[in-house]
Amino acid sequence: MTTPAPRVAAIQMRPISGDIAGNLDKIDMWVRAAAAIGVDMAILPENAVTGYFIADQLPDLAEAADGPSAKRLASLASECNLHLVAGTALAEGGNVYDAQLMFGPDGGLIATYRKAHLFSVERDWYAAGDAPMVVETALGRIGMTICYDLMFPEYIRRLTELGADIVINSTNWISDSFQHDVWGWSGESVLALARTRALENGVWLAMANCTGPEAGFTSLGQSCVVAPSGKVLAAAGNGEGIAHAEIQYQSDDLDRWRSIATYRQDRRLDLYR
Repeated sequence: MTTPAPRVAAIQMRPISGDIAGNLDKIDMWVRAAAAIGVDMAILPENAVTGYFIADQLPDLAEAADGPSAKRLASLASECNLHLVAGTALAEGGNVYDAQLMFGPDGGLIATYRKAHLFSVERDWYAAGDAPMVVETALGRIGMTICYDLMFPEYIRRLTELGADIVINSTNWISDSFQHDVWGWSGESVLALARTRALENGVWLAMANCTGPEAGFTSLGQSCVVAPSGKVLAAAGNGEGIAHAEIQYQSDDLDRWRSIATYRQDRRLDLYR
């Protein structure tokens, strides 16, 4: 049975590259804080377990989906009685993937998603996933994405066509002085992207980003929970914290909105080929 109005949290944190033990301790603290406010699902950023800039350490840091880090996350999900989604480096079949692991409140591994769209030098670090993923859970049908996946409207549209009630995004949107000062790539851009993907697909969306400086870049924060109208229900700003909100899959107001915002039905696919 699907929870009619689950409370979803996007946890914004600053992972330290290569410090798995320290990152897991920080994850433990934030997930327990989310549980204390009654959250049903906690979403962590991309590479929350390992940190992001780890190319030279991947052979040592990447773990299997049943490795020691996953076991600790599974135990945490069980102790906190919530769904937990964590970004990590996954070692599998001789490859390394930028991955999301989803654990249920019983501690079981529900899903393993492998990032499909690799950005820039990530193509030298990871193998690419080759399948969109929508997972049936007690909290609804969850479309799983990691960072750069969110840039591709066709991919998010595919998740909604597969029946996603909510799209989640574990990410590490970063910027340097060139990207920010010359081109305006900022936290506002990131938040606008999340709002647009929710709006154009009429789907709930939750995005968990990193925050803080690393390797000459700044993680942009703005983790958020967004309604199908593009309305931001909660946002974490720039520092570490939790953006959380109740997601109402059924309501008179939502039905009214969707009767007006008939974007998907109004597509003229014959013009787009």
